[in-house]
Amino acid sequence: MHRIRSSILLIVALALCSIANTVFARALVLDSFALTVADLDRSVAFYENALRFRKVSERTIVDRNYDYVTGVFGTRLRTAVLRLGDETIQLEQFVSPAGRPIPVDSRSNDLWFQHFAVVVSDMERAHEHVQKFDVQSISSAPQTIPESNRAAAGIKAWKFRDPDGHPLELLWFPSGKGSAKWQGAGERLFLGIDHSAITVSSTERSTAFYRDLIGFEVVGGGVNTGPTQEQLDNAFGAVVRITGLRPERPEGPGLEFLQYVTPTGGRPAPGDTRSNDLAATRVVVEVDDLRALVDKLQRHGVTFVSPDVVTLDNQPYRHYLTVKDPDGHAVVLVQK
Repeated sequence: MHRIRSSILLIVALALCSIANTVFARALVLDSFALTVADLDRSVAFYENALRFRKVSERTIVDRNYDYVTGVFGTRLRTAVLRLGDETIQLEQFVSPAGRPIPVDSRSNDLWFQHFAVVVSDMERAHEHVQKFDVQSISSAPQTIPESNRAAAGIKAWKFRDPDGHPLELLWFPSGKGSAKWQGAGERLFLGIDHSAITVSSTERSTAFYRDLIGFEVVGGGVNTGPTQEQLDNAFGAVVRITGLRPERPEGPGLEFLQYVTPTGGRPAPGDTRSNDLAATRVVVEVDDLRALVDKLQRHGVTFVSPDVVTLDNQPYRHYLTVKDPDGHAVVLVQK
């Protein structure tokens, strides 16, 4: 009887351990966004002058261990960290080997599409300022979400591309919409980053990855359609299913799915896309238990860019792992 009781206790303990790993392997914060650029100096100048980011560090990395993070080997990498408000981006130039440019005919419904949204205190002034620089408009003009979309009514948005072709968005929130920190900005025109949006082929499949595996929480959603969405995306007949997600700490940026019901025909990301390709924008997500998360991701057949957890010195985080989501968007998972 004692042996049976001991076996039962062992089974219960193992079960509780498994549950604990499931509960505590979760996303804490969306730390930053990494963009691959063709010319670091040009890109730093653009983000500093056009969007008022501030460069906080720059260095050159030649490190075999870092190659395991990016999945690109024999690299010489110039990288800069820029800050706007509370949020940061990483601009990375692969001096060697250089990757491919963003396709010139990229559209919002292509599955490699990913942008981050910069919040402004005055859309008209911000739009006028950014147009002075080397940008390509996606939207015909800043758009105001109509009253028919109750959740987003009154929000103003404008999409454009930086000198490398990365899509970006300006956002303005009226009183009562968005995070409270976007109100009362004083004299600042460019405030920070609200979220990153990725185009997905299936909301359900992407939710299973980001919520059930990585640990994000779904916080809202809806369907955007009509002339405003068409003009915003430069996509005739646009019907977009939008889903918002947040990590555990609500103060950081969020993530947004864009599933285009129409127009159809969005192209998949090439299977051989690597971090040195300019279309390979990455979100950097801090998690609390990377080893437990690795085991879970492996069990669910997730695509790994890194062969395993990589430990690095002299980096903001100690442990790194890069994986791909169901549509090929790269996610860098980190832990201190």
